[in-house]
Amino acid sequence: MRCSIQGCPGHYEHREVVHTLRRGTEIFVFERVPAEVCSVCGDTLLAPETVRHLEALLRGAGKPARTAPVYEYS
Repeated sequence: MRCSIQGCPGHYEHREVVHTLRRGTEIFVFERVPAEVCSVCGDTLLAPETVRHLEALLRGAGKPARTAPVYEYS
């Protein structure tokens, strides 16, 4: 599928990405998320079922696989 960004000649290809989500003061990082990524500009699309799965993971949020420090750039 061609990229949806105007003027970009790229095509979307299936990849696994790291998706970061902020909810209030909490930051969630999901690894190995299936996505369509433009080969030229990097525009990323998540399928509706992928978004629903991420939301379900957050609703039943148990203990994360790992934790990471978060730094503020100042």
